[in-house]
Amino acid sequence: MTLTDSALLDPVQQRILRLNLSWYRVGRHDPTTWLGAGAMVRGVLTPDGPASLRIGWSTPAGLAVDAWGPGANWAAAAAPAMTALGKSVDAVADHHPLVTKAAHLRPGFAAGASGDLYHALLPTIIGQRITAREAVRQWQFLTYRLGEPAPGPFTGLLLPPSPERLASTPTWWFHPLGIEVKRARSLVAVARIAHRLWDWATLGADGAADKLALVPGVGPWTIGMVRGPVFGDDDAVPVGDYHFPHTVSWNLAGEPRGDDARMLELLEPFRPQRGRVLRLVGLAGKRAPAFGPRRRILPMYKW
Repeated sequence: MTLTDSALLDPVQQRILRLNLSWYRVGRHDPTTWLGAGAMVRGVLTPDGPASLRIGWSTPAGLAVDAWGPGANWAAAAAPAMTALGKSVDAVADHHPLVTKAAHLRPGFAAGASGDLYHALLPTIIGQRITAREAVRQWQFLTYRLGEPAPGPFTGLLLPPSPERLASTPTWWFHPLGIEVKRARSLVAVARIAHRLWDWATLGADGAADKLALVPGVGPWTIGMVRGPVFGDDDAVPVGDYHFPHTVSWNLAGEPRGDDARMLELLEPFRPQRGRVLRLVGLAGKRAPAFGPRRRILPMYKW
């Protein structure tokens, strides 16, 4: 099916749209999500079955949404909220020049809402307690091993691992991918309750967070990471992250190191846009100074 919005997007809107959609891609070579100069293509699992979704914005006709597969109608209906185009958001408070300038240069930058907890949870769980580079690699490995081809004309596009296949995979199988037993158990636990996630997604960010907190291996950091892209929560701030407190403390207060309490203190004046400000600082700010030599990371499969 195809949906077209005749409203043309100017170059700035196109850039912001691509930036908004980039949140759904896990690394540049995500097997489930491709992002180009004028379109995003994504393989998704929906309540109605698998689908491929294409959101294009550089065509003469304006914004175009195309979808294929049994879940095409669901995927196409979810697409507008993912873009965050036309979303009504509060202005970012003018409390810091870096944030003010970053928001001014990115009008319309906001969290979209996919409504897809399962697709968001899997790579987020993989990213627990490891570096971003390792998380991207492991997500690719998992999807190449367990994902199936997405419907539609996109050769090589994969779906996330199906809940049935993931739930039946023993935890020892994940070890060669670099995923230890603890995260493997969390992935399997999410797969086993995947059928409930669609209902949980209708409860809103707070209601879903209460439910997710009961799932083994899904803690505050994981919940904080998925509130934004799944529910469009621009105030969501993940606690327990290794880098975020340092980045916020360095860019907003000139302090090279910070903890969760300090990060939340510095972000408090920006409520209810704290999550949006956190992302703006990540885009426009500088990395906090590094102290000491970089630690050598030994992949799990070499243990």
